[in-house]
Amino acid sequence: MCDTMVALGHVTASGHVLIAKNSDREANEAQYLVQYPRSQHAPGELVQCTYIQIPQVSETNAVLLSRPFWHWGAEIGCNEHGVVIGNEAVFSKVPANKEPALTGMDLVRLALERASTARIALETIVSLLETHGQGGNCGHLHTLYYHNSFLIADPQEAWVLETVDRLWAAECVRDLRTISNCLTIGSEWDLASDDLVPYAVDKGWCRGRDDFHFARSFSDWLYTSFGASRARVQRSYDLLVAETGHIAVPTMTRILRDHGPAAEHDPQWRPGGITNMKICAHASWGPARTSNSTASWVADLDPAGPIHWVTGTSAPCTGVFKPVPFGAVMGLPDLGPAPTDHYDPATLWWQHERLHRTVLQDYATRLPVYAPARDELEAQFRDLVATAGPADHAALGARCFQMAHEAEQAWLAQMQATPVRRRPGLLFRRHWDQLNRRAGIEP
Repeated sequence: MCDTMVALGHVTASGHVLIAKNSDREANEAQYLVQYPRSQHAPGELVQCTYIQIPQVSETNAVLLSRPFWHWGAEIGCNEHGVVIGNEAVFSKVPANKEPALTGMDLVRLALERASTARIALETIVSLLETHGQGGNCGHLHTLYYHNSFLIADPQEAWVLETVDRLWAAECVRDLRTISNCLTIGSEWDLASDDLVPYAVDKGWCRGRDDFHFARSFSDWLYTSFGASRARVQRSYDLLVAETGHIAVPTMTRILRDHGPAAEHDPQWRPGGITNMKICAHASWGPARTSNSTASWVADLDPAGPIHWVTGTSAPCTGVFKPVPFGAVMGLPDLGPAPTDHYDPATLWWQHERLHRTVLQDYATRLPVYAPARDELEAQFRDLVATAGPADHAALGARCFQMAHEAEQAWLAQMQATPVRRRPGLLFRRHWDQLNRRAGIEP
């Protein structure tokens, strides 16, 4: 389960397009940041995606991706042209394809590698979808099949693309837009597959174009309801609307850290429950709570040079957004080896898990100990980026990652020294104990 949002330049404080995403996947499903340079490819060459091979193009763009460790594709990423794409799992009355095909994450990476604008990225995904289809298991330890929606942006515009098997509809964003794990396009769109409405008519879901509503016709009730996706998409939208004209990178990071209205007014709020999914997702016991926010990203699409603010770690409320410039110069520092689902202190993702999981032992007591310092550090990073020249951005990014690492090590020591005053519920504790045993981690 995920949440993705965008604000166009005429409603942001800087005049830049801002796009952000929380990637929610299984709690031990480590995700990592990786960059690939622009590359040339031989005629007839194939590219191996997660499950299938497809023809490669002659030249691929440089890309920066956030990848679940076992997937070829990406949950969110950007390319050298300033195109950013995030995808969402969506569920439909139309059964998802269980046969090997392109995954939604494959489509994200392929479009970033092949497109120079948001519109071309949309057309690339549609072409690949219609040619090769989407499908295959996208769950890590839990089998999960789904369709995909996408939020696609560049420094000038943004699009929402929602798909059901090889059917699709697309909407050009006018100002603000948020998506989650539900279909959101209704009776109006800008582009769509030719057979979209006829398919719904044939199934008896509408009588014709006049009463056709994409989300109402195609949505699945079970997953859409239990994932609280409609509540989450409304929450992220409302939070953006409230900041219209003042939306900035800190606005986006606050929304990605949001735990809902109740948490705003309750200093004793803590993660837990069976179906209580929020934008900042914390895994818990229960069939609808296996997802955890495993990576977070805010892209500031400044036409003069985008800056990507990434955690590279799980649970954005416990982590730090760090700057990565990406364009003509690739700015990702060395983050160690690619992680797996087993604890490895040499990797950025698992280094942070020690802090994250120590906080979870008493969230309401421990997080407030260092949250102000976290916010102050991010403000310092933003000031450094604002005053540095483009030529200094790559070195500055590496410096910020190192500062964040040192801060998290100090905060971990603080957390371990902060007594537990209010333990989580029994089922929550047992769930995380099981996750820790599987990963071989002792928080």
